[in-house]
Amino acid sequence: MKFKLFLPAIAATFLFSCNNNKKTDDQSIDIKGTWQLITGTTITKGVSVVTDYTKNQEFLKIRNDSHFAFFTHKLNTPKDSTNHFDAGGGSYSLVGNKYTEHLDFYSDKNWEGKSFDFTVSFKNDTLIQTGLEKVEKENINRTIIEKYVKVK
Repeated sequence: MKFKLFLPAIAATFLFSCNNNKKTDDQSIDIKGTWQLITGTTITKGVSVVTDYTKNQEFLKIRNDSHFAFFTHKLNTPKDSTNHFDAGGGSYSLVGNKYTEHLDFYSDKNWEGKSFDFTVSFKNDTLIQTGLEKVEKENINRTIIEKYVKVK
């Protein structure tokens, strides 16, 4: 009789301990930190354009637990007001590999208040962010694929 009660207790303990040690999707994807954009691909009406962000410009995206900020600037420009600098930011959410940016601040007000949905994944040390970028006021409707490496 003791054996019949002991066996279910061991099974329950085993199952409970397995569930507590299981990593969730949220824990397996860590996008916090400072990331440098290496390449960006835009696909508009089937036409792909790849931008190399390591030549003549620099683009960084910084994420903490709840917010992101990005900025880009041209390299080797005059040290006057002609140097172009672009920045924005807002809050974000990450559930599994589904990442949504809520753009609260941006130099072009037509983009503010928009949310952008992405899928994030890793290939080696590269964070790949893929999604649809749609801003009706700017007549933009395209797929974007961004590849980032973490700044050490």
